[in-house]
Amino acid sequence: MTTVETPEEDTSVSVKQPKSTKAKVLDVVRWVAILLVVAFAAKTLVTNWGEFWRTLSDVAWESSTLSLLALIAAIMVSTYGWQVMVDDLGKPIGYARGAQICLVGSLGKYVPGSVWAYLLQMELGRKAGLARARIFTGSLIQLGVGVVSALVVSLLAAPAVFSNSPRAMWLFVLIPVGLAMLHPKVLTWGTSLVLRILRRPPLDHRLSWSVVGKVFGSSTAAWALQGVHLWLLANSVGTPGFSGFVLCVGAMAVAMTVGTFAFILPSGVGVREVAQVAVLTASGLTVVQATAFAIASRVMFTVADLITAGAAALSARLVTSRI
Repeated sequence: MTTVETPEEDTSVSVKQPKSTKAKVLDVVRWVAILLVVAFAAKTLVTNWGEFWRTLSDVAWESSTLSLLALIAAIMVSTYGWQVMVDDLGKPIGYARGAQICLVGSLGKYVPGSVWAYLLQMELGRKAGLARARIFTGSLIQLGVGVVSALVVSLLAAPAVFSNSPRAMWLFVLIPVGLAMLHPKVLTWGTSLVLRILRRPPLDHRLSWSVVGKVFGSSTAAWALQGVHLWLLANSVGTPGFSGFVLCVGAMAVAMTVGTFAFILPSGVGVREVAQVAVLTASGLTVVQATAFAIASRVMFTVADLITAGAAALSARLVTSRI
């Protein structure tokens, strides 16, 4: 299968050529960018650490540990969907290399303006010998499919979330439109249209039901695991039960999607918490408890992002060293 841009570099050549000055400069820029986004993520961690620690001090360590593991699993599952999409656009890169590009690059969301995550992913992909357009296209399609998945899952939390935000009801209008856009023929046409507008070559093949299904399924599974994360925190001080779990799953889908489109703010800060507090209070928690857990959730997301990005970078380096 060919790529959506010019032929990619052949990374299988065993003889290493000396790097040009431009390549060395780009390497330095990439490392500076990575260190910068890690610094912003660390700042988020430090800013909220006091409230986070006070909140978790009242939570059983088993609940907090499982909650963090659920987040890590959600990130890994979502990354699988991204890797499947990128693999469909060219020569397969595998999960280890794909995770390094996706997860390390996604730390850019902690810099104000979520566009930095996509730019960093493209640069890391280019470093790995992949066309920037291929990385951008894969991220674009996964984002679109993920949003549709989130809209569908958000129906689970509609009574709690939208009762406090009536104007958000217009999101439901997008569900049938979004589902129609998931048809491979329509999705291929829409993606190619966006690429033409950006003056990039259109897709050279039609997307398949299998690929779209895997991306949609991984997104849905990620929302469910994020709901498990929030439910475990709430369940540690209350008894939200199964209905509370369903609400938490829907709330995380709403919160993360709304946060994605609040692109001016780093990682949708502030927007995500509103939906979480609304659902947690509907589950029986007080506003104070719900707010504390929303802040704790944000810190745990940052910790999970740093853990998975670090593990992915180390894993990819080990895989490369064995080749």
